[in-house]
Amino acid sequence: QVQLMESGGGLVQAGESLRLSCVASGFRLSARAMAWYRRAPGKERELVAEIRTGTSASYADSVKGRFIISRDENTVFLQMNSLKPEDTAVYYCNADAISYNPYDDSPIVGRYWGQGTQVTVSS
Repeated sequence: QVQLMESGGGLVQAGESLRLSCVASGFRLSARAMAWYRRAPGKERELVAEIRTGTSASYADSVKGRFIISRDENTVFLQMNSLKPEDTAVYYCNADAISYNPYDDSPIVGRYWGQGTQVTVSS
């Protein structure tokens, strides 16, 4: 069973920084892509940043130049600088991954989500 565990959210003032972390765990897990999404109050969920194995990262226009996504094996980070009140949202980690059934070693391909972490930016 694949699990994603996020951490690092909180309350900050505009202009400050936060760093989110997400650890993906599972039997012989290999994440092909990891990403951060967010859902602000009254809005739909949006892709913030994504990093795929073997390619460069991509970002939503609204965070380019301020946010940096990075990855260390099955851990993904989101460094958020120069935060704005409009960055206030619940941030979700996402992984596109392959794991294996520990009983019969069959591959399991899927997309997985973390539980979300709240980021609040005050003006």
